[in-house]
Formats: sequence, C-alpha cells, structure tokens
Amino acid sequence: MHRLTVSGLRHLSAPARKFALAATLAAVALSPLPAKSEEASAGFGTITMEGQGSVTVAPDMAVITARVVTVAKTAAEALAGNTSDISKVIDQIKATGVKAKDIQTSGFAIYPRYERVTDNSGRQPDITGYEVRNGVEVNVRDLVKLGDLLSKVVDSGANSVDGVRFQVSDPDEKLDEARKEAVAAARHKAEIFAAAAGVDLGSIVSISETGIQMPRPVMMRAESMMMAKAAPVPVEAGEETISASVTIQWQLTSND
Repeated sequence: MHRLTVSGLRHLSAPARKFALAATLAAVALSPLPAKSEEASAGFGTITMEGQGSVTVAPDMAVITARVVTVAKTAAEALAGNTSDISKVIDQIKATGVKAKDIQTSGFAIYPRYERVTDNSGRQPDITGYEVRNGVEVNVRDLVKLGDLLSKVVDSGANSVDGVRFQVSDPDEKLDEARKEAVAAARHKAEIFAAAAGVDLGSIVSISETGIQMPRPVMMRAESMMMAKAAPVPVEAGEETISASVTIQWQLTSND
C-alpha cells in the first residue's frame, strides 16, 4: 500500500494536499480497533450451583380396595353368592356419594378348593368346593367421608379390605412451586459466592432439572374383622412432600 509522506505532500498543489490529508485521516478513523486481550474476552469464568425446593401438601383423595370372598360346594353357587354380595357393596358405595366413574372392578377370580391329604399315598386331592373372589377399587375424593365409607363397606358384605392409599390428585401445580424454590435457592447460593469473589452474576449459560420427588401413596392397613359393625373408622391422611432439584450455570461479570 502506498504511504503518503510529508515530502510527498510538498510536490502537490494546495487543493491536492488538503484532499490527500483528509483521505489519510479518514483511513485512520476507519481502521479496526485492536482486538481485546484474551483475558478480557474470556470474562471472569462461570459458576455452577445446585438448588433444591420442596412443598408440603396434604393428600386430597384416597383409594381403597374392598373384596368379597365366597366359598360354596359348586362354582355356580359360589359365583351367585359372590355376585349378590359384591352388588350390595357397590350399591352401598354409591349411596355414600361416590360416582360410578370412581368405582372399578378389581381382582375377579374363581379357584377350586382341595381337600388336605394327610397320608403318604401320593393320590391327588379331591376338590371340596370353589372360592370366588371379586373386589372393587374405589377413588374417594372426599376424605371426610372415608371413615364412614370403610365401615359401611364392611357392613354391606365386604370381608376383605386390602388397605387405604392416600394420594394427591393433581401434584403438578405444587411441583411447579417446588421448581421455583429450587431455582431461587440456586441463585441465592450463586450470589453469595459471586459477591465474596468480587464479581457479579451474568446471564445463565445452562439450566437443567436434576431430579424430582413426587408423593408416594401412603398405605394404611384396614382389617375388616376389626371394623365390622363398628363406628366410622378413624383415618388420618397426614402430609406429603413434593421436591425438585436444579443445576444452573451463570456467566460471571465485573461488578464495576
């Protein structure tokens, strides 16, 4: 590239010298600035923190499984008796206000019953009768009625209650609250470390959910023989915890 020198300007006319000088100054103004140093472009590094959040929630529904077990000489007799008894149980459940959509047949089966062979003859045992099992799984959405429902189910003919499972019907809203708490906890820790190091938090580089914990059904055993002809069964739903964990990485910047 041709360089304009002072001696070169002397040979030009006055208007030409002014034009050449203006062009030179313009070229200097448009020249790119020196690149930032590697240290400046790299910033102040990053910081990564994990946060946890949790929300306590009371179960708002319960699931019970009530069964009727019937034994008779023939399969037909056992089935007829069982059908009559389980129908009474279902009618009683509906009478307490439970909707049909919350009642589902569960565990229907017919088994032969065999005699007990006590000798060593090796003969096959004879069939002495038949056993029919049928049950219903019930979603109880009004926990206030749960104790009374358990008692009435047994009074109406159920001779086996597998248990009571307490659940949270819609945990997603509470899970979102736990996620927000987890993000706030991670930011709080990151701000403390950044302030101690004399820097500020910049933009988020990455964020990921590292785990969640949803409520697990809580089982309560219910022995039918103890409940029969008794006052409403006392039940306590307690509380469940929903939690979430996140990992967030921030860019660090100068606090100047």
